Amino acid sequence: MEYRNKLVLAPMVRVGTLPFRLLAAQYGADITYGEEIIDHKLLKCERRINDAIGSTDIVEKGTENVVFRTCDQERNHVVFQLGTSDAVRALTAAQLVCKDVAAIDINMGCPKAFSISGGMGAALLKKPDLIHDILTTLKRNLCIPVTCKIRLLNSTHDTVELARRIEKTMVSAIAVHGRRVADRPRDPANWSEIASVVDALSIPVIANGDVFEYEDFERIRAVTGASSVMVARGVLWNASIFHPAGSPVEDVKREYVRKSILWDHDIKSTKYTLKEMIMHYTSLELPEGKAVTKSENLADIARVYGEEKYYESINTKRLGVAVGSIHALNGKMTI
Repeated sequence: MEYRNKLVLAPMVRVGTLPFRLLAAQYGADITYGEEIIDHKLLKCERRINDAIGSTDIVEKGTENVVFRTCDQERNHVVFQLGTSDAVRALTAAQLVCKDVAAIDINMGCPKAFSISGGMGAALLKKPDLIHDILTTLKRNLCIPVTCKIRLLNSTHDTVELARRIEKTMVSAIAVHGRRVADRPRDPANWSEIASVVDALSIPVIANGDVFEYEDFERIRAVTGASSVMVARGVLWNASIFHPAGSPVEDVKREYVRKSILWDHDIKSTKYTLKEMIMHYTSLELPEGKAVTKSENLADIARVYGEEKYYESINTKRLGVAVGSIHALNGKMTI
C-alpha cells in the first residue's frame, strides 16, 4: 500500500467501525484506520465468514461479540490498529487479521489511562527498545505493511530521535499527532514539530492534528511538508471533509445510517457516532437527539432518519439469503 499523497481517516474508538470507514472512503479517504483493538482481546477471538451480510468478522469466543468487522470492499485500504505492549502477543494477534486488512498499525500515541497502565499506547514512547522489538517482529513475520502512530515527545530532538529509530525498523510509514501526551484536544496541534520529523525521515510521515475542513489538508501539508494527512474530529463531525465540495451533515448522517443498516452494525456504536455528530452542531436535548438516545435498535434509528423502506428492503433480502442457505443445506443432507 502506498502512503504518500493520501488523505487518511484516523483511528477513533467506537467510531472507526466498518460503516464509518466505508462512509469516509465514499467521500474520498484513501486510507481508513479502524479503532484500536487490544491484543489481549484478539487472543480470545476467532475469524468467521458472515455470509448473511457478506462480511468477515472477528468474534469473541463465548460472548459472540463482533470485535472487528470488515469486507472485501475495503480490503486494499483498511488499516487494523493494534494496542499492545508485547512483541509475541502482537504478532499472534496480528496474524488473526492480516489476511483481511491492508496493513497493521501499532498505537503508540493513546494517552488514556487504560492504555498507559497496560504499557500500551503512549507508554511505549518511553520504551524505544520495546518499540523496536514489536515492530521488527511484525515486519519479519507479516506479508503486509506495518506502521505506527506516535505523539510528540517532550522535546523536538527527542521526537526526531525516536522517529529515526522507528524508521530503522523498516516500517512503511509513521503517523505523528502534533500534541504531547499531556495536551488536551483544545490545545493547538504543533505542526512545526511535525515538520522536523518530516525533514529527518525518508519514509512517509502522516501529519495529524487540527484538520477541521477540507482547506486544512493543504494548510498542514504546507507547514509540515508531509504529503499525507490524517484527520479525526473533523471527519467525525462531517465525513465529507475528504471531498472538496463537501455535503450537508444531514445527508452524511443518513448515509451513515444506511451503511449501519446494510452491515448490521451494533446499535450502541451506531448511536454513539450519531450523537457525536449531533452534539457538534446542536444538542441531544432537541428532538433528533432525544429520538436517537431513545432508539433501541436499527429499526428505530431508521425511523428517526426516514430510512424505514431501506431498512425493510435490506432485511427482506437478508431473509431471502438465509432461507436459500437453509434450502441448500437441506438439499445436501437428503442426497
